Amino acid sequence: MGTKHTRVADDPDDPDDLLPAESVLSLEEYLEMQAAIGNRTRFEIVYRLSRTDELTPTELESLMEIDDSTLHYHLNELRDVGLIEKRVRTERDSEGLYAYYRATILGDVILEHGVEELLRREWAFSEAYDSSED
Repeated sequence: MGTKHTRVADDPDDPDDLLPAESVLSLEEYLEMQAAIGNRTRFEIVYRLSRTDELTPTELESLMEIDDSTLHYHLNELRDVGLIEKRVRTERDSEGLYAYYRATILGDVILEHGVEELLRREWAFSEAYDSSED
């Protein structure tokens, strides 16, 4: 059997010990975030919100071609785990819109250092082992 990459000497044997004692979130909360972003629709929502200042549900529906009830289900799931946040205006704007969503810092980080990092490594791996050189 193969071995894993070189481990850092300080890596704990117990996953519960990965977080500092004074951690803001528990291991379970981090895992819930990871599970939430693991859904294709929720990943796309966080991805799109991470690349804009904020979007309304109407804008997200249009960009993703998703129905309202499905979108709101996923928005709620992402809010529950802290990957996105909702801002509500006290008065509707000229188009009648008053709810806006944006990625939280945790949403940005889980993309950049989680899923997107894996995708970047896939590109690097593919390029390193590409045998179709001219």
